[in-house]
Amino acid sequence: MSGAPRLAQIWRHPVKALSRERLPAVVLEAGAPLPLDRRWAVTHANARFDGTWAPKGNFLRGVSAPALMAVTSTHDPDTGRLTLAHPEQDEIEIDPEDAAASAALVAWLGPLWPESFPPPTGLVSADTALTDVPEPWVAVNNCASHRAVADRLGDPGLSIHRWRGNLWLDGLAPWEEFDWPGQCLRIGEAVLEVQERITRCMATAANPESGRRDRDTLAALRSWDHEDFGVYARVVEGGEIAEGAAVTLP
Repeated sequence: MSGAPRLAQIWRHPVKALSRERLPAVVLEAGAPLPLDRRWAVTHANARFDGTWAPKGNFLRGVSAPALMAVTSTHDPDTGRLTLAHPEQDEIEIDPEDAAASAALVAWLGPLWPESFPPPTGLVSADTALTDVPEPWVAVNNCASHRAVADRLGDPGLSIHRWRGNLWLDGLAPWEEFDWPGQCLRIGEAVLEVQERITRCMATAANPESGRRDRDTLAALRSWDHEDFGVYARVVEGGEIAEGAAVTLP
């Protein structure tokens, strides 16, 4: 590792594919995902969903509708309500546990979802996080790797939100994280075992500010002979993590 590695940012995405919010700190639990990350998702008319984890093709995704990438969210821990915002839409506030929220959110998403795809049908949750993998992992990304992609694309302002990661680490060498599978990271009070690299899709081509595709991120990744960005990790020891926390490899 190079420099003094630290946890730069913490992000979660309460509704799969269409929300993001920054956290100054969070408590991780062993064997669990980041709290409220991908807690909910929106199904479409062709979805098969029975209340358990299901593959990402059953839900609305940014690869099908780049406009979804521009949705941001704020979760009120006292009321449980979510406020969703988009640059081309008025804000909507919902209680995701209220059945009425499903219809309201589907209507709000209408202008953002292409008519050529099966229409949105409802807001759902499962007995686990509705991440892209069935395991309760968190996505760990390297700021230096992101800067390398930004440099390759000639865009120093490239948004980190194209990658929709949970934990952003700084003070590392580019692509250093690809050497970590099978090893453990200590971040603040928590210990995470790195599992595998994350293979990316066309969703990352969309600008998270505008919701429009404007960069060939996959071509940039292929210039390093892969289409991977970030790694998945499993929490093996819980505890609080906060932005600025030290990161060490035991």
